[in-house]
Amino acid sequence: MLMRHGETEWSATRRHTSYTDLDLLDAGVEQAKALATAVAGHAFVAVISSPRRRALRTAELAGLTPTEVTEDLAEWNYGEYEGVTTADIHRHSPQWSLWTDGAPGGEMPDEIGRRVDAVLERVAPLLDGGDVAFIAHGHSLRVVGARWVGLPAAGGGL
Repeated sequence: MLMRHGETEWSATRRHTSYTDLDLLDAGVEQAKALATAVAGHAFVAVISSPRRRALRTAELAGLTPTEVTEDLAEWNYGEYEGVTTADIHRHSPQWSLWTDGAPGGEMPDEIGRRVDAVLERVAPLLDGGDVAFIAHGHSLRVVGARWVGLPAAGGGL
């Protein structure tokens, strides 16, 4: 099960947020609490979380205890685009796409793909025992989905 963290100040304003460690807004707290209802009574064989506060707090409020906290699920490293919106990036690079171009000073699609592949390899043997929960970020979770179905990391843009 893929679960994105609750709303933060930067996600609310559509700013790229990777390594900047922000807390949840009140709305994000409520979103995370709503996850508790969605997962109530569901037993996970593993709960894997990004190490960012927003993901860990979401897990806590959802009533989930991570069995692993890993940088492999951290958000795409946006490098020079950290804190910048896509609209602002398009003002000077109208054709830019994270999915094909990556982020200057940050990660390329194949780099985040390798991180995600590493965590998927670790959880594959667990799946015979049940479901695994991933608590992370919008773009990194889209890469998880793409890699899970055999697409390249750029397939997360679909």
